[in-house]
This record gives sequence, structure tokens and C-alpha cells, in this order.
Amino acid sequence: MTTSRSAYRIDENNPGSDLAGETAAAMAAASIVFHRSNPAYSRELLTHAHQLFDFADKYRGKYDSSISVAQKYYRSVSGYADELLWAAAWLYKATNEQYYLNYLGENGDNLGGTGWAMTEFGWDVKYAGVQTLVSMFLMGGKANEHAPVFGKYQDKAEMFMCSCMGKSYHNVQRTPGGLIYRQRWNNLQFVTSAAFLLTVYSDHLTSARKDLQCPTGSVHPSELLAFAKSQVDYILGDNPRATSYMVGYGNHFPQQVHHRGSSIVSVKVNPSFVSCRGGYATWFSRKASDPNLLAGAIVGGPDAYDNFADERDNYEQTEPATYNNAPLLGVLARLIGGHANHDQLLPVEIPLHKRTPVQPKPTPKARVSPFSSPLEIHQKATTSWVSNGRTYYRYSAVVTNKSGKTIKNFNLSVSKLYGPLWGLTKTAGGSYGFPTWVSSLPAGKSIEFVYIHSASFADVSVSSYTLA
Repeated sequence: MTTSRSAYRIDENNPGSDLAGETAAAMAAASIVFHRSNPAYSRELLTHAHQLFDFADKYRGKYDSSISVAQKYYRSVSGYADELLWAAAWLYKATNEQYYLNYLGENGDNLGGTGWAMTEFGWDVKYAGVQTLVSMFLMGGKANEHAPVFGKYQDKAEMFMCSCMGKSYHNVQRTPGGLIYRQRWNNLQFVTSAAFLLTVYSDHLTSARKDLQCPTGSVHPSELLAFAKSQVDYILGDNPRATSYMVGYGNHFPQQVHHRGSSIVSVKVNPSFVSCRGGYATWFSRKASDPNLLAGAIVGGPDAYDNFADERDNYEQTEPATYNNAPLLGVLARLIGGHANHDQLLPVEIPLHKRTPVQPKPTPKARVSPFSSPLEIHQKATTSWVSNGRTYYRYSAVVTNKSGKTIKNFNLSVSKLYGPLWGLTKTAGGSYGFPTWVSSLPAGKSIEFVYIHSASFADVSVSSYTLA
């Protein structure tokens, strides 16, 4: 790469509370992910998250005022107040430290967390995310003396949900095909982020045994999840154009992505040097399909009328972005998990002090069920951790159709299971069948389900099956 890539910094004299706050939030959230698998890294992330939050709060200012060149592309329109609350919320979730709960309670009004009713959630405007996260604290019984203020956060969070569902007085716009629509330039970022919040809130309402109360009617939690799924389905091709906006997925997807690596031929094909301007002049304006498939990328998507022009210079619609994909992964993870009846309000233990390590038991070796039917079941432990002196395992079980025909349905018997299971549907008789999104298993194909408990493999066997 020959193009200049200047590095910029923020400091006490050139503050950037929004940039530092967002980074603190990201590190705090990541510390939760690595809490068990890499405790040292998790602690390091939290240390820097604390430092960045303190810096952001003490030296307040917008990052694009200090780094003015960013105003051309990523202007901080919402300011930094939402990022300060966003960081405090994630730091509380990661640490359970009262300081951050107090910060949310004492600053909710003056930093806009309880005042702004949003119809969008994105990389710039975090309020809807803050309001949803604080609502979860309230429903989990953690608000304490801040309950009245947290109730105002929740009011605004539910206004966002209601507007997405078309049950408010100021609803989110939708295309004729049913897609949430905010703006022409990279609209799908707002679709995936809204779908993610709807999915999370649906599960928490389910656990709290509550419906969403909107100005024009109540909404059952399952309706929130169903609408989030409809947005994912639209992105993946269930839309008026029958176009998938995930590159490489489906029969009809964008072929001219606004992405340099995708649009310039591989060095393995043509080793000639490509300068910055040369790439633009030679490759950018080509009307041919991309030589490199940017598999999985979510592009900007259609306009307000479901129209889409698959042209490389149409950056508003064909440009991919990581903030399009990230929320979608969360929604997909929830959808593939099925209905596990997992209580989202159960407290997750995050120790505030160093504990004496307990050596985990050896991970069980993989098990393959005896091949006595067209279905082969292969189980393996994918991870383990210690909690309160007990070793827990996450098991993956892959069911493969070894016959030469399609299996239309099956029933699995699962015994010696002492924890939750995801990826199968439990029948009235107590056995397990296909998940709701699978209707058959073609020859040679597999499906996977997972379960967690503190014992060795569950006993999984085939009770019945039907060949097509």
C-alpha cells in the first residue's frame, strides 16, 4: 500500500470523549467474552476500559473537533454524551461496580439517556443501545435507588421498540417490502442494529413475563423476535427483488461491491504492481463482476422503494461495513439457538476479586455413536470452565445423514442431560426433533446442536426417522 495513512491521537488538550468512551465500552464488553477462556486478557481489557472511561469523562470534547479531517466521513453528530453512558453501562455489566450504576443514575438526565426517544441505533447514536441495556439492569432488579431514573431509560427504550413495530405515534419508516428504512447511504446498518436490539429485548421481556406496551397496542415478545427475523430474511433474499444483500449468499447477490480488495484482481493472477490511482483508473470503473468474492459482507442495501443498483461506484448501496455485519451475527446466533427457554434475567456471576484457581477436570474425548441407522451422531467437547468449584463443558453434537436419501424427520432420545440444549425442538413426548427452521436432512448433510452441563457426554440415540 502506497497511500498515506496518517495516525491521529486524542489527549488532554485534544479530547475525544466519544472515541474514548466507545473504545472503553468495547473493551468492557470484550472482557466479558474472555472472562473464562483468557482471564488475564480479560483483566487487561478491563484495566484499559477503566482508564479510557476516566479520561473520556474528565477531558470532555468531541473527537472530530480534535481530529477535524474525520468530519468529512465520520462526523460525531450526536456528540459524546451517549458514549459516556454507553461506556458506563458496559463497565457496570462487566464489573458490577456500584460506581458505574450510580453514574448511569446520576447522569441519565443531563447526558440525554432519559430524554432522547430514538428511532435509530448506529455507530454514532448510541442512546437506543444505552436505554436497552439499562432497561435490562432494571428488569434484573439491579436499579436499587436509581429505579425511578432507570424507569425513564426504559420508557425511551420501549419507544424505540414500539416505533420499529409500527405501534408508536412516530414510527420508523419501512420500504414497501417491509424493510426498516433510515437513509439511502448504507441503510442496512440501521436494520441490523435495530434487529439486534429487538431480539435482545424480546428475550428479556419473555423472561420477565411481560408484553411490550405501546401507544397503539401491546406487543408480545414473540412478535419482536418475529419482526427481527423478517428483517434478516429480507437481507438474505426474501424481498421484492429476490436479492440477497449478503455477498456470496443465495443465487442473486451483489457482484460489484464497493471494496478495493474485492474489485482488484489477486496478485496470484496478476503480480503487476497496482498503485492507488492505478487501481482506481483500471479497476474501479470496470463493469465486470468482482474477481474476489467478499463472502459474507453485508452491503448498504436498497433504497426507500426496495430498488438497488449493483454498481461499484454506487457506494451508498454497494459499500460493505463491519458495523453492518456485527449486529447481524448476534441476531443469527439467537435465531439458530431456537427456543431454549433461557432466563435472561438470571444473574451472571462476574467476580470482583481474584479467586483461587481450580484445576478443571480433563476434557472428555470425542464420542461417535454406533452406526445402527442412517444417522451418525458425533459428539465432542468444545470448551470447559470452572465455576464455584465445578467444571462445566460445552458439547457439540453433529447429526449426519449417512444414507443416500433425504430424511424428512427424526426423533432423538437424549438422556443423562443436566443442562440446557440448543438447536433442536423438544417434542411433547420428551424426545427431540428438527429445529423449527429445518424441515429435512438431505443425504450427506449434517445439523448441529449444543448443550452445557457439568458431566460427561449425554446419551444421544436415534428413536425414529423417516426416509423420503
